[in-house]
This record gives sequence, structure tokens and C-alpha cells, in this order.
Amino acid sequence: MQQQIKPGMVLKKDFNVTRDDTARKIGSGGLEVLATPILVTWIENSAYDLAQLCLDDEQTTVGVHVDINHMAATPVGMKVRIKIFLEKVDGRKLDFKVEAWDTVQKISEGRHQRFIVNKTQFMQKVLQKREKDGK
Repeated sequence: MQQQIKPGMVLKKDFNVTRDDTARKIGSGGLEVLATPILVTWIENSAYDLAQLCLDDEQTTVGVHVDINHMAATPVGMKVRIKIFLEKVDGRKLDFKVEAWDTVQKISEGRHQRFIVNKTQFMQKVLQKREKDGK
């Protein structure tokens, strides 16, 4: 039985920084440190995972807003723990508080917002854009 999605839910998820996760590798900077776009991906992935624990098979969430401070650099080889805290549920809107820590210090904090959608209906609407585009 799935639990109901509700404020107060928390998920922690660990990631390891590899060379593929660096600003230098993805082109968002020139140094071999955790890239901010990768950090954002990990935050979204963690919030997605938390929500999916409570949704049925026809539902998913889509990210609609990310607002983070990336306060400290993390080198290749270090572990990063993402902590997602569901602050508010307003209908289909989910508001998360997020934090990230490497093994030495807090590296990020901020907010993330997702919406619960029906997979089929969402994709039908998205694919209609292609039809309107004529391709």
C-alpha cells in the first residue's frame, strides 16, 4: 500500500562525484569540481524519487522551479548527500526544501518545486506541440 504524499516527508540520497560530473567535463566551467548543473540534476532526481514513493503507476512529477545556492566546491572522489524535505503540498504542487553536503561541509541549499501529472495526458499534450510545429 502506498503512503499518502504529505508535508514532512524526507529523503536522503548519496552520490559520488566522478570526472563526468565536473564543470570541466560538461562545459559549465573549467575546473574538475562538481558542476552546478549536475548538482541540480541530483536534487531533481532525489525529489522525484521521494514523490514516486507515493504516486500510482500513471502519475509522475515534473520539475518546474529550482532555486539553489551552490556555496562550496566538491572535488572528484567525494560523496555528496542530498536531503529533500517536502515542505508543502498544494493540490498537485509540491514544494521542497533542499540541502546538499559533501563529507566536509554543506555545499548547497535552496528550494525546488514539482507538479504531479498524469503521464499519458502530459505526454499527449507535449506531443501536440510537435503537431503544431509541423514536424
